[in-house]
Amino acid sequence: MKTIHTIIIFIVLLAAGGTHTSASEEGISWQIEMIPWEKVNGILPKYSKFTVLDVETGKKFKVQRRAGSNHADVQPLNAAETKIMKSIYDGKWSWKRRAIIVINGNQWIAASMHGMPHGGGALKNNFPGHFCIHFYGSTTHRTNFMDLSHKLMILKAAGKLDGYLYKANPYEVISAFMAGLKQQDPKIVQPLSLQSLAWNKILPSIDNVRLSAMPVLPAEDLTDELIMEVPVEIDWSIKNRGRLHFRGSIYLVRYSQADPWKVDNKRFLIENKLVHE
Repeated sequence: MKTIHTIIIFIVLLAAGGTHTSASEEGISWQIEMIPWEKVNGILPKYSKFTVLDVETGKKFKVQRRAGSNHADVQPLNAAETKIMKSIYDGKWSWKRRAIIVINGNQWIAASMHGMPHGGGALKNNFPGHFCIHFYGSTTHRTNFMDLSHKLMILKAAGKLDGYLYKANPYEVISAFMAGLKQQDPKIVQPLSLQSLAWNKILPSIDNVRLSAMPVLPAEDLTDELIMEVPVEIDWSIKNRGRLHFRGSIYLVRYSQADPWKVDNKRFLIENKLVHE
């Protein structure tokens, strides 16, 4: 499965073509590695240069690590690389996470980036600051834990997302579902959903969403359950509707104890007026 996933990524890379650097310039690896941050920190030391490959678009751009202790603070090498990065975000800088592969020589490492310039920058590249790249086990500046959205994108880049979601408990499913909505990523929300929906019409309306409250029961209490109602509080930011607060429940089902949990997504989105009955 890992080899197939890497071949698909390589095909996307070749299809992207255009003005981007060629695959032969980077070297080809047939294994995408999910390496812990502690090791990546040594593999990609400060001032090292490497290539970022966006999984969804196949576009690549070159960067340099400038700083960062809990993750890598990086900058595009020059204005041309900045232009490629900005095109990945449809011309608008964003905090949205994206699954990426860091190419360092012939080594391909699963990672996640956001696309918002912040803080200081030292290179002449039309990029006002730096942006962050996270690897498995890296953390944000404010917490000692992995950011869930970055974690899901790293798993996606490594071809391990479906396996993680299949084994997730109900609370992990809800958290991942909300993260997928926040990142506007149908490849996260659909595998967790009971019904198929037109995500390309729903997700662009969600500017932000935050799971602000969810009580959690001990895992041993869930062993025999096939249906669950989980009370939640959620804060939304919806285009043309502003900020909204939802206090209610998310319903989950599974067909047997061996099957994955699914969110009754249509019911939930109807209650939040994001889809119509």
